[in-house]
Amino acid sequence: MTLTAELAGAFARVALANVSREYPRRLDHVLTDAPGEVLPRALHPSFYGSYDWHSAVHMHWLLARILRTHPALTLAADIRRTLGAHLASEPLQQELAYFQRPAARTFERPYGWAWLLELQAELHRLEETAWIDALRPLARLLASRLAEFISGAPYPIRAGAHGNTAFACVLALDYARACADKSLARAVAEAARRWYGADRNAPIGYEPSLDDFLSPSLIAAVLMREVLTPSEFDAWFAGYLPQGIGPLATPPTVADRTDPKQSHLDGLSLSRAWCLRRLGEKYRDAAKRHLAAVLPQAIGGDYVGEHWLASFAALALGEQP
Repeated sequence: MTLTAELAGAFARVALANVSREYPRRLDHVLTDAPGEVLPRALHPSFYGSYDWHSAVHMHWLLARILRTHPALTLAADIRRTLGAHLASEPLQQELAYFQRPAARTFERPYGWAWLLELQAELHRLEETAWIDALRPLARLLASRLAEFISGAPYPIRAGAHGNTAFACVLALDYARACADKSLARAVAEAARRWYGADRNAPIGYEPSLDDFLSPSLIAAVLMREVLTPSEFDAWFAGYLPQGIGPLATPPTVADRTDPKQSHLDGLSLSRAWCLRRLGEKYRDAAKRHLAAVLPQAIGGDYVGEHWLASFAALALGEQP
């Protein structure tokens, strides 16, 4: 269960193709007057590919991770060229201006915000100063917005898709630690304890739904493991999953991988593998089962999965952010 050079090359080919592929594209754009220029590349000159904005961001993260973990890869020069163009100051200033529009106040909250922060954290580990500097204004804006959002939210979002607050907080905490954002780290820790601290007997029998690419139960546990002391976490986890992970040990069934919602279930297998690895050696076999069930879909298959699954496979395989 490691990101081998062979897999890194396969993932890089998928990501390079997707981050520069303008169509098909799903636009989530609020019109406040008569439409002007609404073509994807005009609105988002850095993150116009990969079907939607957030997928483009985490496929760029994938390229940055591969560049750091496999710098001798044959495709390294192509990765650098692509990241250099997309993470340049001018296009990222336009991305920042988009977020500064009043109508974009909640655009991509919280999932896209969190992935943008995770991209910046990876660039810090890569130590690419020019890209870090270019992305910093947008990262700081979204870090501030995320801290404000989670600090003021009385309840978490427990759904197993983009709105999930635990997943956003796990990625945001990685950014906070990599980029020394103590304010965001404090906000995440406080929100996690407030939202999930009293949770008991997680309803794992209700998972998954057809829209899930995250396990609400497992990702909350991963977040709590990050913010609690080991002894606090052990006590909390004993009450949270008193009977163990049960059905969460078995990969979900996917009947139609050309259906956008069902393709989410392949992502669920990959994100479960990532969570199970982070929860400890006890769950490594279950993590391997989930990963083995889906890994081929991350480097091929229908575009509804191909445009995003490789990044989740890299999470499951590689270093834990």
